[in-house]
Amino acid sequence: MGTEEYSKKRDFNQTKEPEGATGNKKSGEHPIFVIQKHDATNLHYDFRLEIDGTLKSWSVPKGPSTDPSVKRMAIPTEDHPIEYAEFEGVIPEDQYGGGTVMIWDRGAFENIKKDDDGQSISLKKSYQMGTVEVRLKGEKLQGGYALIKMKGGKMEGNWLLIKMDDDAADARRNPISTQNESVASGRTMQEIEKAAT
Repeated sequence: MGTEEYSKKRDFNQTKEPEGATGNKKSGEHPIFVIQKHDATNLHYDFRLEIDGTLKSWSVPKGPSTDPSVKRMAIPTEDHPIEYAEFEGVIPEDQYGGGTVMIWDRGAFENIKKDDDGQSISLKKSYQMGTVEVRLKGEKLQGGYALIKMKGGKMEGNWLLIKMDDDAADARRNPISTQNESVASGRTMQEIEKAAT
């Protein structure tokens, strides 16, 4: 755990991405999540959860769904510093991850993973076990989501992001298509890109 790999991949003289504090830190009383829409080599959504002082991160090519029957591929990426949750802007094309980044959704979340006896399992342990269960309290997404690490087959090492079947589940809703503005600035991807030029 830590953001060393994140720092190695970036030239902070060239990119406005946050360097992050040295060492891990907590964002506040409740852990946070952020989903950043990222138009790099391919358009995708970066799903980030605060776990053990960093933002554990997954690239979700098709974005999160509100339909419990839909399983989304979630490819693990390097841990990001907590400060990255506030980053919105354009990463220079010659830098790692070059392209436009939008804060698509954000908020607090609650760890809801329990063991067979109904006792809570820590986020760190859940992550290490390969099964994370959280309740999001976002501006666009709410309710339970599970991240499950695949342990075999050609997709081994990747995860699945699945909406839990709860009151916030809605197979008819498609926020990826219908909610295209930043929750931080109200801007579209094109407006964020234009402001950086």
